[in-house]
Amino acid sequence: MRITGLGHAGMLIETVGGNIICDPVLGPSFFGSWFPFPDNRGLDWEEIGKKADFLYISHRHRDHFDPRLLERYIRKDIEVLLPEYVTDDLEVDIRALGYENITYAPAGGVIERGDLKIMITPLRAPSDGPIGDSSLSVDDGTASILNQNDSHPLDLDKLLSFGKPEAYFTQVSGAIWWPMVYDLPQDAKQNFAKLKRDAQNKRAMYYIEKVDAPHVFPMAGPPMFLRDELFQYNGTGQNDDSIFTDQKEFLAHMKELAPQYDGQLFIPGTVVDMNHGEMTVTQSLYSEAEIAHIFDEKWDYLEEQRAARQQEIRDEEARRAPELPAEEILAELKAWWEPLLKKSRTIRNGVGGNVRFRIGDLDMVVDFPRAKVREYAGEECIYWYTIPADLVSTNIRDHEIDWSNSIFLSMQFSVGRSGKFNEFLTTFLKCLSVDRIEYVENWYSEQTDQTEDAQIGDWVVQRRCPHLRADLTRTGKIEDGVLTCSMHDWKWDLKTGKCLSTAGHEIRAEYCPLTEEALRAG
Repeated sequence: MRITGLGHAGMLIETVGGNIICDPVLGPSFFGSWFPFPDNRGLDWEEIGKKADFLYISHRHRDHFDPRLLERYIRKDIEVLLPEYVTDDLEVDIRALGYENITYAPAGGVIERGDLKIMITPLRAPSDGPIGDSSLSVDDGTASILNQNDSHPLDLDKLLSFGKPEAYFTQVSGAIWWPMVYDLPQDAKQNFAKLKRDAQNKRAMYYIEKVDAPHVFPMAGPPMFLRDELFQYNGTGQNDDSIFTDQKEFLAHMKELAPQYDGQLFIPGTVVDMNHGEMTVTQSLYSEAEIAHIFDEKWDYLEEQRAARQQEIRDEEARRAPELPAEEILAELKAWWEPLLKKSRTIRNGVGGNVRFRIGDLDMVVDFPRAKVREYAGEECIYWYTIPADLVSTNIRDHEIDWSNSIFLSMQFSVGRSGKFNEFLTTFLKCLSVDRIEYVENWYSEQTDQTEDAQIGDWVVQRRCPHLRADLTRTGKIEDGVLTCSMHDWKWDLKTGKCLSTAGHEIRAEYCPLTEEALRAG
C-alpha cells in the first residue's frame, strides 16, 4: 500500500484492489480565507486524477469538498464511496457535478473489491460536519490504515472492529470556534486561544492512545490565511491569539507525552510505503531544506505565499453575488428562516432570546422565542453578529444551508455575546433546510432519554454526556467536583449539574462515595 499526501486532509491511497482519492482540495475555501498549508499546487494533479479508481469525500465542508478541483481533475465515471448520512446534502452536491457511479457505503459495513476491504464510519450528530462527518478504514492484505480525518467517533470499539490499523491519520488542529472574532479584550482572546489549542491537543492524544496504532500522521490543518486582514491569525497568531498547532509542533508534543508512537510528518508529497509490517516515509515534493523553511521560518514562508496568491483571492471575490439592498436581504431571510424557526421548538427554547445581525446597511434581529425575523428595534440581545453584505448575498443566491460551511469558517465577520457559548444558535445556523431542522429536532428529543447512571470516582452521574452522548465512564474525568468529557473538553459543576462550557446541557449527578466493601467488590 502507498499513501501520498495531497495537502490538508487529502491523500491518495494506492492498494492492490484499486486507488482511493480522499478529500482532494486546492482551495481557496470559505470565501477565499483558507489555503492548504503547505502549498500543494506543485503536485501533479493530472496524474493523480488518472490514478484514482474511487473517490471518497469525508464530509461537505469546503476544506474537504472542492467542486472546482473535482470538475477539473477527477473523471465523472469514477466510483464514489458515499457515507451513509441522514440527509442527502452531500449526495446532491456530488450528483450536481455529474457523478452518478455512487456506492452507498453501509455504516460500519465492509465493502470488498478483491483483496481490498473498505469501511466508512459516519457520524450524524448536529455538530458533526454538521450532520455528516466520517472516517475511512482500508486494508488490502499488505497494510491497514485508519483515516479518521475530522471525525470524532464515540464508539471506538465499533470503529476498531475493522481491525487495529498500522498507520493512523488524524486531525490535530481543528476550527470549531474562533476567539479572534469575538468582542473580547486581547488577554481574553489569548487565554481562550490557548485553552482551545490545549483542548485540541488533549482530544488528539485521547484518540491516538485509544486507537494505539504504531505509526501516527497528524493532518487536516492548519490552513494558511493569506487575506491581508486575516494574515495575523496564522498558526498560533502574531499576537498569540489564534488556535492552530501545526504538524511539526504537534509531533513534538506527542513525542513528549507518548514517545512509544512513531509520529511522522505528513504534508503534500509525503509518500508512505507499507508492506507487511515494513514502512518507509519519503518526501517527493519538498526537500528537507524547504520543509525546514516552511516550519522553522514559517512567517517568512507565509509572506511569500501571501505575495504570490492575491490573484486567487481576487478571483474568489469576483465570483460572489452582487450585494443586495438591505430591504431585500431582510425579505429573503424572513421568507427563508421564519418557516424553519417555527419547526425548531427545541432550538428556539435553547437559544431563548434575540440575536442581532448587522449585515451591511441592514440591522436585523432574529427573535427565537417568537420565531420572527424583523428589523432591529433596540431589543436586548444575547448574541450580535456583524457580517459583510456580499457574503450574505452570496449565501442567499446559492441557498447555502450551512453558514458554518461558508461565512463562519471564513472568519470574515465579528461577533459578541452576553453569557456562555450557545450551541443551539450555532446549530440553527448550520441547519438552514427543512430536512436538517427536522432531523436535529428529532435528534435533540432522543437525547432527553438519559436514564442510565454510572459511578465515576465518588460521583454517580448519567452515563451519557449531554453534549453528544459519549460514554462518560470512558471519556469522563472528575477533578475538584468538575467533570470533564475528553471528547470535546466540555465541563460540568457536579454540585449544581450546570454546564460550564455552554448554555443548557445540564447533567444529573449525585455525590456518592464508594464504600470499602464496594471497592473490594470491584
